[in-house]
Amino acid sequence: MGLFARAAGFARLASAVLALFLCLSLTAFAAETFDTQPLTIITKDGKRHAFTVELAITPRQREQGLMHRREMAPDHGMLFAFGETRQVFMWMKNTYLPLDMLFIARDGKVRAIKENAEPHSESIIDSQGPIDYVLELNGGTVRRLGIRAGNRVENELMDSLRKAK
Repeated sequence: MGLFARAAGFARLASAVLALFLCLSLTAFAAETFDTQPLTIITKDGKRHAFTVELAITPRQREQGLMHRREMAPDHGMLFAFGETRQVFMWMKNTYLPLDMLFIARDGKVRAIKENAEPHSESIIDSQGPIDYVLELNGGTVRRLGIRAGNRVENELMDSLRKAK
């Protein structure tokens, strides 16, 4: 009976440890939540293209980004704000959607564009110079709307960060 009681006690302890581990693991992998804001891209010929973007501001939000998403509305995207001007390196690991990436300077001008970044690729996508923001849109959006380097991006978060510096 003593051996059986010890085995049962060990099994309860092992179950409790496993349950604690699973709870902590699920918390660690819990999806980040993102606030949204309107964003407008203004082309050189004056066309205005409106989007609703999720804001990736914190390190955890920027790390998660659009990973594991299977779809995104055509007029939606994600705006990554880095809090400083620097060269940025992105990748598509665990990202199912092909994405167009717009690399944006503090003044709101698009400095570089990577069209149709390949899903699940671990290849590094370089901002090609110091920038403050990256805007990710569905792949093909840049071509469809005629968005180019030099276009201007307007957004409340970008305006407030520009005024704060």
